[in-house]
Amino acid sequence: MKIIILIITLLTGSIVFSQTDAEKLREDIKKLDALHDSLMPKKWTVNSLFGLSGSQTAFVNWAAGGRNNVAVLGFVDFSAIYQHRRIKWSNDVKLALGGMYYTDSVGKVQGLQKTDDRIDLATSLGYEFKKHWFLTAIGGFRTQFLDGFSFPNDSIPISRFMAPGYANFSLGIEYAPVDYFNVYLSPIASKMTFVNDQRLADAGAFGVKAAELDTSGNVLKRGLHFRNEIGAYFRLRFQKELFKNIEMKTRLELFSNYVHNPQNIDVNFENIFTFKVNKWFQASLQWNLIYDDDIDIRDSKGKTGPRTQFKSVLGLGISYTLTNTKK
Repeated sequence: MKIIILIITLLTGSIVFSQTDAEKLREDIKKLDALHDSLMPKKWTVNSLFGLSGSQTAFVNWAAGGRNNVAVLGFVDFSAIYQHRRIKWSNDVKLALGGMYYTDSVGKVQGLQKTDDRIDLATSLGYEFKKHWFLTAIGGFRTQFLDGFSFPNDSIPISRFMAPGYANFSLGIEYAPVDYFNVYLSPIASKMTFVNDQRLADAGAFGVKAAELDTSGNVLKRGLHFRNEIGAYFRLRFQKELFKNIEMKTRLELFSNYVHNPQNIDVNFENIFTFKVNKWFQASLQWNLIYDDDIDIRDSKGKTGPRTQFKSVLGLGISYTLTNTKK
């Protein structure tokens, strides 16, 4: 009712008052818009970051040596959070694809090597039963776009789209005391592994059951394309602007299989620092650490077994942010 009276007063004033008073009227309208925005609940918070970076290196008679190359990396980081009363629904989409072309002295392309390849989707739905405490269900999916190779062998892929693919579902308790930090623990979690490639499945890649062979090496029973694990799941998330134009984003995920070697905990850790130069340019420093006891990796000495996987990416390029929140 107060808003309606204010509107009538402003409209009447625009007719009676002078031109100088019209400027005051415009200021009052701005105040009215601000009041309207404050009264309207914002149920969705949407943020999206688009980035593209690249580099080109060429050598001519370079005594120290080197290889000509062109590298490009693109990524999308999208989040949408719905919050109304006791319900909180969070959605995240992370996509990345990058590669490097090596060329010889005459510019002939020698092949593409991936530097990043990622499809990562996550959603969570929570009900706040007590202040800062939520009963939350979480679902997630991870895979890649393109085939992966162990160079210099670029003819036989060691990974493909949906080989592996990972899906997880869990139900547990989430503690979120502030908007930039939360922890989640689930005693009932399912981790599913998909290997949609028969050659990789027969080899028992990524923890699926391998093919059964006779003494001559002939396949008696094909390897499985799917594996399901039941266990406990823990997740920690932190995202905050530490200093002006410097943001830190951290995610730690732990999973323990109740049935098979519960003491060997799967780890998925990601830490990203973003340094904003201006509206269009930013630098980023990213670390990823993964350990999965079910994934055998061949090291430089030819030994095969579970290994700690580590990746670091330092990038500088064009980025643009879209958001419905004011900062």
